[in-house]
Amino acid sequence: MKGVTMTYAKTVAVRTSFTETVGLVREALGAQGFGILSEIDVHATLEAKLGDESARSIGDYLILGACNPVLAHRALAADSSIGVLLPCNVVVRRAPGDGQTTVQAIDPATMVGLSGGPGIGDIAAEASTRLDAALDALTVAAAAGGHPS
Repeated sequence: MKGVTMTYAKTVAVRTSFTETVGLVREALGAQGFGILSEIDVHATLEAKLGDESARSIGDYLILGACNPVLAHRALAADSSIGVLLPCNVVVRRAPGDGQTTVQAIDPATMVGLSGGPGIGDIAAEASTRLDAALDALTVAAAAGGHPS
């Protein structure tokens, strides 16, 4: 639809370094039962494939494939094709010269619109609650210079 913007990401920005933010994101996700199944260093990939200039233009950019095994199992039992949407991507990025690091997580509600599986809405709501809690803990920890609780 023209003129309609779909929100598909939950976004927070923190004033901690990229490296520190990555550590805080891992801790916050872990506290909510998420493990990291995959990790893509987009900056390093672009540098290796396209050269330093391309990598420099996007800055630090990491994609973490986060998975809560209990929720993933429930979702796969409800709709075996939902695996194409798993794991939940969490992006940590910082543009060159930027004073903040941005963290974005896929909004699990997007699964509801793409799957007709029974119970997917409840699973997505629980995943959303857990991701929100992780992002909130990250924001608090980054502001305090401590660790997520």
